[in-house]
Amino acid sequence: MRLTHLVATAAIAALLASCTANEAMDTVDVDLKKVSSKVNYQLSGKIVQKMQAMSMAKDSPIMLRIFKEEGVLEVWKANSSNRFEMLRQYKICAWSGKLGPKVKEGDRQAPEGFYPISPGQMNPNSSYYLAINTGFPNRFDQANGRFGTNLMIHGACSSSGCYSMTDEQMQEIFALSRDAYKGGQQAIQLQALPFRMTAENMARHKNSPNIDFWNMLKPGYDQFEITKRPPEVNICEKKYVFNQQTDGKFSPTGQCPAMSTPATMQGALASYNKKYNDDYAKATKKLDGLVWYEPTEAERKAIVAKQRVGKELAYAPTGTSLDAGKLMKVADLEKQEARRAELEEAKKAIEIQQAELEKSTRNGKSVPVPVENPLPKPVQQAAVEQPSAARKGFWGSLFSKGGADAQQLQPAVVAPVEAAQQQPVGQTQAVQQSAAMTTPEPASTATAKKPADAAAQAVASTTEAAPMAEQAVAEQQPKKRPFWKIWGN
Repeated sequence: MRLTHLVATAAIAALLASCTANEAMDTVDVDLKKVSSKVNYQLSGKIVQKMQAMSMAKDSPIMLRIFKEEGVLEVWKANSSNRFEMLRQYKICAWSGKLGPKVKEGDRQAPEGFYPISPGQMNPNSSYYLAINTGFPNRFDQANGRFGTNLMIHGACSSSGCYSMTDEQMQEIFALSRDAYKGGQQAIQLQALPFRMTAENMARHKNSPNIDFWNMLKPGYDQFEITKRPPEVNICEKKYVFNQQTDGKFSPTGQCPAMSTPATMQGALASYNKKYNDDYAKATKKLDGLVWYEPTEAERKAIVAKQRVGKELAYAPTGTSLDAGKLMKVADLEKQEARRAELEEAKKAIEIQQAELEKSTRNGKSVPVPVENPLPKPVQQAAVEQPSAARKGFWGSLFSKGGADAQQLQPAVVAPVEAAQQQPVGQTQAVQQSAAMTTPEPASTATAKKPADAAAQAVASTTEAAPMAEQAVAEQQPKKRPFWKIWGN
């Protein structure tokens, strides 16, 4: 059984590799140093010659198609028979989030769905070189309560919910769109899809929470593959419908009118779906016991980190999901997801601790937290009964006669902020300085109590008597210490 799984993994890996290498990426023929006007830039002779070889007029309609998982953007253009062929395929430089639709502002998801792009959605003055607004939210998104703003296809290779290209790529895409509008195209269809909706890919993602949404998009993908013409898109009952004939009207939130699929389309779809169902059954058998691990944006960025070397900080290629993801056994994925959940819980705990730490600071300074005084209760009582020394500034006490001994009589007391704010400024400073710079001695001796009592009585009588209190303290000192011994015992 294990060998079977390994063979299946190898087969799927080979299949995925063929998807990414289905066609070589076109080289962009743009030299930005020679571009004098972004709006009026003319396509290179090389791409014009390619159009002519494919029987395409320079101003014929185009369609844009995006596949997130592969990280590619395709430009399809109508030929002389009004069938669309792929003219260009570009590697998307950056897209954020994971596979799945955009739901709300700030979720970093790039949109998925079918979006009409009108000329007014072209932005030649974008901060990201050039930009084309996707039109998110469209009628489907609005009907389903999905919202967000400024979801673009733009240059600069940096994304927070957009599809970001290089500036050279964007210059060419912009010019192709401009010429199509000049030829009379009213709206360019953007098909933003998670991946090529083949049987193998749909089977590989069958356990995704987005599978119902993707199954709804699939008929639009299928019908373009069959006809090579952009499907007609409508919305009713909060869902997409494609190429449906009706005498009624479509309402995004209302009931779908009576509708039918054209007979020719029905026959083509029947043949297409028969092959699809056979392929899906084979793919499901190959994937028995295996699931696809969808990588995070960070994991995608890690595999292309070297591409950022020497570039501007804003340059942020994200890599592809196919390169960063992998097939795994179900049990292994469950263990990995459990571990990830544990790490997320630990991260949340750290964030909570940081938030609490921020609450305990004020104006960038640490706020003292009241704690129980570690000194014996007799010493605490002496501190309460001896406030006089707190009225003296630290330097005044230090250099006054007997200042060192007087400082040593004060216990280290940490008071709450509220209490400190209610005390006179001089007293608060003295208490803090005394606590920080002195080592309390036992207050049980007569020589320790006597000068403190005299100072307390002098300060209690009147504020103007403070100098007398200092003199009384100095005269009653039993012994004067040299300055350099103020920290001695």
